[in-house]
Amino acid sequence: MSILFQEKEKHCAVQDCFYCPPSCAHISILRKPLIFTMRMVFVGLLTTGFIDHVHAQTAPEAKQETAEDPPTLPEVKVETKNPDSLPRPYAGGQVARGGRLGVLGNTDIMKAPFSMSSYTSQLIQDRQAITAADVLSRDPSVGSTGQRGGVVDSFFIRGFPIGEGNLGELAFDGQYGVAPNFRVFTEYAERVEVIKGPGALLYGISPNSGIGGVINIVPKRASPTDLTRLTGNYLSGTQGGGHLDVSRRFGADRQFGIRLNGSHHQGDTLLDNQFRQADVGAIALDYQGERLRMTIDAIGQYEKFDAPSRPFLVAAGVAVPSAPNGRRNVTQPWGFSKIDDQSLLFKAEYDLTDKLTLFGNVGGAHTSVDRLSDQTPKILNAAGDTSALPVHFRFEVNRFSADAGVRARFNTGAIHHTVTLQGTGYHDSLDRASTSGTAVLSNMYSPVASPRQDIAKPASVPKVSETLFYGGALADTMSIANDRVLLTLGLRLQQIKSENFDPTTGAVTSTFNKGAITPLVGVVFRPWQNVSSPWQNVSFYFNRIEGLSKGDIAPQTAVNAGQVFKPIRSEQLELGVKIDHGRLITTLSIFQISRPIGQLTGNVFGVDSEQRNRGLEFTMFGEPVSGVRLMGGVALFDAKLTKTNNPATLGNTPVGVPSLQANLGAEWDMPWLLPGFTLTGNLNYTGKRFVDQANTQSVPSWTTFDFGARYRTKVVGKSATLRANVLNAFDTNFWSGVASFSTLSLGMPRTVLVSATVDF
Repeated sequence: MSILFQEKEKHCAVQDCFYCPPSCAHISILRKPLIFTMRMVFVGLLTTGFIDHVHAQTAPEAKQETAEDPPTLPEVKVETKNPDSLPRPYAGGQVARGGRLGVLGNTDIMKAPFSMSSYTSQLIQDRQAITAADVLSRDPSVGSTGQRGGVVDSFFIRGFPIGEGNLGELAFDGQYGVAPNFRVFTEYAERVEVIKGPGALLYGISPNSGIGGVINIVPKRASPTDLTRLTGNYLSGTQGGGHLDVSRRFGADRQFGIRLNGSHHQGDTLLDNQFRQADVGAIALDYQGERLRMTIDAIGQYEKFDAPSRPFLVAAGVAVPSAPNGRRNVTQPWGFSKIDDQSLLFKAEYDLTDKLTLFGNVGGAHTSVDRLSDQTPKILNAAGDTSALPVHFRFEVNRFSADAGVRARFNTGAIHHTVTLQGTGYHDSLDRASTSGTAVLSNMYSPVASPRQDIAKPASVPKVSETLFYGGALADTMSIANDRVLLTLGLRLQQIKSENFDPTTGAVTSTFNKGAITPLVGVVFRPWQNVSSPWQNVSFYFNRIEGLSKGDIAPQTAVNAGQVFKPIRSEQLELGVKIDHGRLITTLSIFQISRPIGQLTGNVFGVDSEQRNRGLEFTMFGEPVSGVRLMGGVALFDAKLTKTNNPATLGNTPVGVPSLQANLGAEWDMPWLLPGFTLTGNLNYTGKRFVDQANTQSVPSWTTFDFGARYRTKVVGKSATLRANVLNAFDTNFWSGVASFSTLSLGMPRTVLVSATVDF
């Protein structure tokens, strides 16, 4: 890369000068993601030209897009013997026919003993989703506790938090320890998958207490059809930017692939005094041979906020005031946040025979954070007065993971087996330091700017915690009676070691080292499969699976902030039925999940309670009528505290869990009005949630509506798509999320997104 940027040495006065040569001391590619992104894209364009030349010389003639071809990028369908090839999109193209079940590999939804959804790149593009959280906001079982203008994305799945501590809680291509730490952008995501329920057997131990489900990011790969796609977009405020997506395959059999994605966005947001800049660069290489398959993914992303918004706390005894306008931002204008992520993943597998495959993966990620902002403003009274302590934080997070194993397919009599034996290892360390300023007063309805506080940046960043997981898994999926019965049995043995350190002396303050076994039993029963019956596309399923995760981390609001507690075990029982109606799939399930939970007692955090969630879920997706696409569902929750450290809270509703959550989205193609024109709409509802375990403080239910339109056409013979979406169209003021640590997130105001995409 540096050869392409040989320049005359010169001295610069600006540290982030783009024109510095690679040898300039001011530049480190790993530390200057904008330069890294722009250079990656530039190299990609040069590489694209070179690849096009090689392709013309070596590759067989490939089908070119014509005016009749659909203007959207085809899903990745490289024809190999790879059992992990992506399941095809279902009718309507918004959700895939199946998804990855961790160690079990990609599985058709009708053969999976779990409730799962795999949202496609088509949905990501048409909804103009910026992050994975924007994609998952369409799932009725997933709630977001992050907020627009904040520095992290976090979720509730089936009423349990995931990602609140943000130590790489999302999986990337089936592996923990690789995805960016605080937020995953969609530029490099082919699909966003969610498996509901604990997933210790499937994915291994959760790095940060995720019990309600697993979120997996499927990275983009080179597509069979060459692509050069440029998107320009605008977001309410003055935010604008662009995204370049380049895909090529080459070689005699088109076995080599490269996918390059780069984007830059910046501008003032809708929130008071807030400016945001985001840069993303990603490269994906793959080789698809007859027996050998390899992939390499590299990601660099950088996000900067001026005046990053923060979630709220509510003082004890104060009824939660009505939500202010979503544009209000109590964070001081002189606050800032800079988050720098780098990720790398290498995967390979080799078919020893047609029935025996070896595989191995190794990857890791590094996150660096420099943030000066108000630390969780506390609402003091009904008038909305707030008090917050500005803190200058520095974080360094390092993660590494690897796994290897063998997959075998064989028969014993009339039973077909798919057996996987896997060994795994995961390591992370958290370095953190902070310096505090003087408390500032403001008001969430009329924010008040306080004099700037030049709080010194921590001089060093000592290690405060370290975690090591290692173990192995054995799973067998048995197909009986020509796929009428599918039985999955599995065990994972996991050793867990975690340590906390004194930030001043470096001495170990607490440690935990213990092994655990987590089993899985999953059954799919398709009684009318392969027979002439109107019910032949019906699957009944059952699972009993356990979750195992790293212990809770005490929040920043606790005097023991950062303390890591012992690992958490949970159990799920689930029973459901899935029906494929031909162009519409519906799923109905009932479940129960129980797990220990942490809570603040005074200002000390401890894990001394138990939460049990029961629920009923109904979901649907597809295109039941040509040109009309539906997606959404309803989730009913009966959540209780079955154990507490206070008899007065026993039987109460856990913090942040609504009794009802619903989403319904619809799209309507209108060729009779204008060929290529589509109208879209979405309804979002979340019920009342409690803010404290005593159930004396709560936030009301909320409903928002989103509307949009898109127009697909040809411009000078090139496929082009214009999109416009209005989120929270009626500008409702609402508290969007309640985290398990009793913090409140403010809902986004009316937001307009506009984009234009052209495929060259």
